Amino acid sequence: MKLRISLLAAGALLAGFAAQATVDDALSFALEAMTPYIKEGFTLREDTWGGDLPSATAKAISQQLFKGNEYWFTMGSDVRGATISVHIYDREGNLVETNAWQREVFAGAYIKPTKTGSYFLIVKIEKSPRERTPWGLVYAYR
Repeated sequence: MKLRISLLAAGALLAGFAAQATVDDALSFALEAMTPYIKEGFTLREDTWGGDLPSATAKAISQQLFKGNEYWFTMGSDVRGATISVHIYDREGNLVETNAWQREVFAGAYIKPTKTGSYFLIVKIEKSPRERTPWGLVYAYR
């Protein structure tokens, strides 16, 4: 009986590590998508977000942005065949990004806020071959 409980506990622990590793992989994809903007002089922030979502599901992330700065947010997933997106909204629910793109398992959105305040990043798994799809989001400013 002890061996069975130990095996179950080990399996649960390994499953937790596997899930975390997948989110870490998704963050690696998000960082890869950020590379061109860093080369343009943007500074990568340490803040990252990640998780997993079912297809056709979105998550809102609140972020304080400052007037006069420019921001790029990039999102990634390690699931081939997934389509993801990230968009930026103000407190009133208006879409405020001035540039957004989506390619394969990468997405990005750019904003130069006209006022300092809280903004909402909406990350979404548009479609995916998996029941739940890991995602990661990073950002940079200048």
